[in-house]
This record gives sequence, structure tokens and C-alpha cells, in this order.
Amino acid sequence: MQRRAVIRYAVGAILPGLAGINLTACQQGLEESTAMNINHPETSATADFPLSLAQWSLHRALWAGDLDHLDFAATARRLDIGAVEYVNQFFADKAEDAAYLEQMNGRAVDHDIRQLLIMVDGEGNLAGDDTKERQLAISNHHKWVHAAARLGCHSIRVNAAGKGDAEDVAKRAVDSLTQLASYAAQENINILVENHGGHSSSGAWLAGVMAAVNLPNCGTLPDFGNFTMAMFPPRKYDRYLGVEELMPWAMGVSAKTYDFDSQGEETTIDIARMLGIVKASGFKGHIGIEYEGSRLSEEAGIRATRDLLLRNLTEVQKPAH
Repeated sequence: MQRRAVIRYAVGAILPGLAGINLTACQQGLEESTAMNINHPETSATADFPLSLAQWSLHRALWAGDLDHLDFAATARRLDIGAVEYVNQFFADKAEDAAYLEQMNGRAVDHDIRQLLIMVDGEGNLAGDDTKERQLAISNHHKWVHAAARLGCHSIRVNAAGKGDAEDVAKRAVDSLTQLASYAAQENINILVENHGGHSSSGAWLAGVMAAVNLPNCGTLPDFGNFTMAMFPPRKYDRYLGVEELMPWAMGVSAKTYDFDSQGEETTIDIARMLGIVKASGFKGHIGIEYEGSRLSEEAGIRATRDLLLRNLTEVQKPAH
């Protein structure tokens, strides 16, 4: 992880956002059958940026029972992806179940899959205004630190959620993240914060929190799509600026996609521009596929995302002349 020499701490900065996310089907969009069969470049083209699969990409199949959590590793391998990012919601009662976690390890070994991180939700607000509830939220994350260590993951992803003005929420987030990261360091686990709504969807705000925590195992997981700060009234942050501001602390990248045109290009986010920002930051590491669309099936959307990333990463990694 490389950090810029100077990052301005601009808590609560709000910049004009881009157009809203469009989840509707485009008349000329990429067809399901095409998305399933695009020939993609060799994965060796992503030597600096190997791909991983975020489990949320398959949340509909998982919630419906069409896919078992233990079969996620096999699904990733079938989709030619060699690493996975778990979501705790899909094994919420198994964090302390050693036998179950060993089953997960076994499935990963069987399919030559690297287990990278656990995205943790539903364990309380780390920047909440009630001190007792916030301390409970911190302790609730401890079991996921231990689970991540048992699975050989490098990180858990958390949320810096809380109500109040930007400065107060930032102070509480800094305190909680400092405590949690210090605890996780005992297990060699990183604590990653994603831009995930509210104040955290301001790149400047979250960069300021990271600068204040200033611990080597506390970083960010920039998501290309999560820059909606509020729904009513709508407030959006410039997604490209936000990713640029978060990359100095990035220990992973979440390449969010929603839909694709007939050429296989993402219709909401300029993926080539995003990958250029990622490369310019000096980051090297996994880029996670997180398809969140509704028009294509989940597997077709994952394939379309994978192929779009591989095409663009081939260009990004060409030597400069």
C-alpha cells in the first residue's frame, strides 16, 4: 500500500455527484447469451491486478437457496476467478463454528481458491452516538476477526456508520476503528472501511478518518459505485474523485457494475477511467467483481464484469513508451 505524502483532511466535503445509477434494461444492452460467451483475454494479463469475486454478486441465488454458501468457491472457479470475498450474512451463525470454517477451507483448497476477506454487516454502528452500543459493535466484530484469521483472509471489511454531523461521526469512527484495528493486529488482520453510504460515501471524509487513525492495518476498500451520501434529498459524491481520494489507503478494490451496453461496456461507470485511477495510485492487488444489476442473471453479469475488467486491464498494464 502506497500513500500520498499529503492528504487534506476535509471532513464533510460534499461535491456535485454524477448521474444516478440506472438499473433498468437498455434497449441496446448486452444480451444474456452474449454475456455468457464473450471470449476474454488470458487472466495472466492481470498479474498486478488479479481478479476476485465478491459474494454479494450472487446474493439472489444465495438468499433463494439456489446456491449454498459452501459451494461459492466452486462457483468462483467455474467462472475462472481464483479468489473470493465473503459476505458474513451468508454464514452469519458460523463465525465461531470451527468445523464449518474448516469446511470452507477445504472447499477453497479443493478448487484452488484464495480467501481474501469477509465483508461484515449487521454487527452494530461503529460510529454510533451511544457509547455502550458502539462498544458492543466493536466487540461484535471480534469474532469475524478470528474467523478471517482461521480462513487465511487478510482483512475484514467494516462500515463507519453513525448519525450526526460529519465531525462528530468522524471522531467516533476514528476511536472505534483504532480500537478494532489494534485488536485485529494481534491476528494479523486488516480492518478495511468501504464507502457505503452516509458520510462514508464522501471520499474526503473517509480519507480524513484514515489519516486520523493512521494505523498500518486500517485501510479502505474503495467501491466504484457506493457514492450516494443521502437519498432524501439525494446527495451524491463524485465517484471518480472519491476513488482517487481513497486509493492511498486501499488494500482492495471493489469494481461495482450494474448493466452493460451491446459492446460490453458498463452503462453507469467508466471502468477504464476507474482502472486508470487505480493504477495511477500505485496500488497492486486484487480487484473484486461485484455485479449488482438486475437485467442480466447474476452469473452473466459476473462474466460480463470479468471480461470488461480483463479487456481494460490489458490496456492499463501495457508499458508506457
